[in-house]
Amino acid sequence: MRATYGCDGVSTRRHNEPAGNQDVWHLHVHVFPRYAGDALCTSAPLPGYATAAQRKPYAARLRTYFQAL
Repeated sequence: MRATYGCDGVSTRRHNEPAGNQDVWHLHVHVFPRYAGDALCTSAPLPGYATAAQRKPYAARLRTYFQAL
């Protein structure tokens, strides 16, 4: 994550069981690139979800990194 996005650090988050909005149990981890002063934990989320087209360039950068290993 740091090598691909040049971030200062990384945060992870898991949401488990019904109270965590999980209907079918599985391991699901969110990984966030973090930048100094990004206010991730105190900012309001954007409405809706990113489209596949919006997510594609970020996935491509990670895929390129892992294929080079």
